[in-house]
Amino acid sequence: MSVYEKLKALDITLAAPAVPAAAYVMYAQTGNLVFLSGHIAKRADGSVWVGQLGKNIDTAEGKAAARAIAIDLIGTLQAAVGGDLTRVKRIVKVMSLVNSTPDFTEQHLVTNGASELLGEVFGDAGKHARSAFGVAQIPLGACVEIELIAEVA
Repeated sequence: MSVYEKLKALDITLAAPAVPAAAYVMYAQTGNLVFLSGHIAKRADGSVWVGQLGKNIDTAEGKAAARAIAIDLIGTLQAAVGGDLTRVKRIVKVMSLVNSTPDFTEQHLVTNGASELLGEVFGDAGKHARSAFGVAQIPLGACVEIELIAEVA
């Protein structure tokens, strides 16, 4: 099954990449690697998914937010490869920042929301190295921010 067939089966529609909110670009390519800037969690209506894990958001909701970010990341990746996701050879690395209280320790489970979706969409090429950090705050109060590195043809 192709990447596009998998997205359709999962009822996922990709949106155009967001406009940068500061002095950066949404992606940069060097050689066969594409680096996607951090994407913050947004709800279906486009509003920032605000909150802090361990305070007013639980692990399940955080995981849903991370999944939503993965969808946005795939949309940005599609733009980076000229609209052709079949050019993605591998998701190499994911780094996740989870807005969390000092005693919250399930950042890795939150990040699974993105990692699992990338695996579903890209199959073996979606298996990646990863880091998941708890942080004191994320821009605009978002609950999760994720960046991604991909290898492309």
